[in-house]
Amino acid sequence: MIHSIQGLWVAGCGLATVNWRPWTADWSALPFHFWSACFFALGCIVGSFLNVCIYRLPLGLSVVTPPSHCPRCKYSIPWYLNIPLVTWLALRGRCKNCGASISPRYFGVELLTGLAFLACWLKFGNRDFPISSFPLPLVYAVFISGLICATFIDFEHFIIPDEITLGGIFAGLIASLFLPQLQNTHSNLLGLWRSFLGVIIGAGMVYAILRMGKMLFGRHRLKLPSESRIIFSEASLHLPGREISYDELFYRKSDVITLRAQTVELVDRCYKNVVVRLSPAALDISGEKLDPAAVACMECVTAEIVLPREAMGLGDVKFMGAIGAFIGWPGTIFSLAISSFIGAAVGIALILLRRREWSSRMPYGPYIAMAAVIWTFSHKTFFAWLMH
Repeated sequence: MIHSIQGLWVAGCGLATVNWRPWTADWSALPFHFWSACFFALGCIVGSFLNVCIYRLPLGLSVVTPPSHCPRCKYSIPWYLNIPLVTWLALRGRCKNCGASISPRYFGVELLTGLAFLACWLKFGNRDFPISSFPLPLVYAVFISGLICATFIDFEHFIIPDEITLGGIFAGLIASLFLPQLQNTHSNLLGLWRSFLGVIIGAGMVYAILRMGKMLFGRHRLKLPSESRIIFSEASLHLPGREISYDELFYRKSDVITLRAQTVELVDRCYKNVVVRLSPAALDISGEKLDPAAVACMECVTAEIVLPREAMGLGDVKFMGAIGAFIGWPGTIFSLAISSFIGAAVGIALILLRRREWSSRMPYGPYIAMAAVIWTFSHKTFFAWLMH
């Protein structure tokens, strides 16, 4: 018994001399794929935040307040019901409080972002010195997170918010200054310069295409059945069998809807055989200027109407500038070229499947984002192939 007590005492004294400071442990000794799991988990958490941004940014809402809640019943979601991937599966895609359906997009964005973070780590992480290689895959992961957010917003709303585009330009310039490896150099100033060139060349090319497209394809002449009746309401244009929001028609103040009408009917007056020109700022009926905001409804009879049309929007210009800030001017040229092929292939496929018409509007940001991701993960392979 005495010997047992003495043995326990000696063992206790030995344990007391051990330095129990886990936070000072050698984290680099952990296996590479331990950090792979960490990157995937972090990506899923970021994906949960991206869902908030995708829903709130187009509506002009704060992404910070109020906390996550059900859009239908306003139930404030507690932390234990806000676990990425797990909660959606556990609740089978429904609100815990009211049972309203939760879009599968929420699960998809979390999973996609988690896989993006994991891919960045596997591609750019250093297996021999994992701790020292954290910054580069993290920056690329943040970059791709922005692309994911912009893609889903553009698909749904046909816009890319300034928080993503202008914020992305600023973030790319700062990241290239402090992490010049992003621009394939070890010089901080050279990294900043290449990032700046990426912004200028990327945004400049898309803006040039936008202006050229406006000159060549900026008007869409739409033939209608004889004596078709069209209505200009407060929010949209009503054509035979089709309604178009003014937001889809007017990209800038200079855009104009033009038609020669057999008759024009307003609430308090009528016109015959007149030319009608409607812009966001003015309504011109054969030289008579009216305020569009004061005209609640206008009905016209015509056989033809000319609608404004854009090749791209200014959001795409700023979006390409943000992409150029991260991947430099060679990446922007590659992204613009490849995105045109991707967009054309998708557009033709949708037309063949009768999911869209030739003249219907199509978001272009998602295809730029897809091409930028291809460049991010394969540009060295691409250059090697090009050299051979």
